[in-house]
Amino acid sequence: MSCFTEIILFKRMLKMLSLKKITSFIHKEGWRFAAIFFSASILSLMVWIPLAVLGFLLTFFVIWFFRDPERVTPNIKDKIISPADGKICLIDKASPPAELSLDTKEMLRICIFMNVFNVHVNRSPIEGVVEKITYKAGSFLNASLDKASEKNERNSLIINSGNKKIVVVQIAGLIARRIIGFIKDGDKIKAGERFGLIRFGSRVDVYLPKGSVEDVKVGDIVKAGETIIGSL
Repeated sequence: MSCFTEIILFKRMLKMLSLKKITSFIHKEGWRFAAIFFSASILSLMVWIPLAVLGFLLTFFVIWFFRDPERVTPNIKDKIISPADGKICLIDKASPPAELSLDTKEMLRICIFMNVFNVHVNRSPIEGVVEKITYKAGSFLNASLDKASEKNERNSLIINSGNKKIVVVQIAGLIARRIIGFIKDGDKIKAGERFGLIRFGSRVDVYLPKGSVEDVKVGDIVKAGETIIGSL
């Protein structure tokens, strides 16, 4: 096969791919970072080629990090869906963040640790109304540590499903430096709907009301918007 024929086939393959599908698979937050790394890589070509190669690799990593695949959310009454991709790192009984001012003292807590290789778009664990969103500044400890729930920067949400309240807490990690929200107080949200994103490694804690039970165990791998992690 001649080089000319290979070029023609490559062009035809590109036409067959849907640009809309490719761009929609990556969250819009990622394209800005990818553009920065790509521009720096182009400039590096004039300085040192190995540095440019590293820059191009980082560009592809950033694009891949911000992937936002579609998910099929189970429609089962009283089931809690995972808000994050990652690994269950802790299941215990704990009080929700003090800044939420909830009357309850103890809830079932399920903690999900996201490393830099996980999808970082967060999804609602249940259908309901966003009753309250509270941000609290803090440290940037390793998100897998128990004390990260109390010490680290976080964004807490109360979702009222009508007769039960679920608390979801986005926690910044050692590398994560920004928590991004897509919703506001009073918004209605469906189970599996995107509500936020945490950049570069972090953790999400889910607090379930008394009487709830976990459907996962420590060490389980879960997917946001798909995996059932608990039952009301």
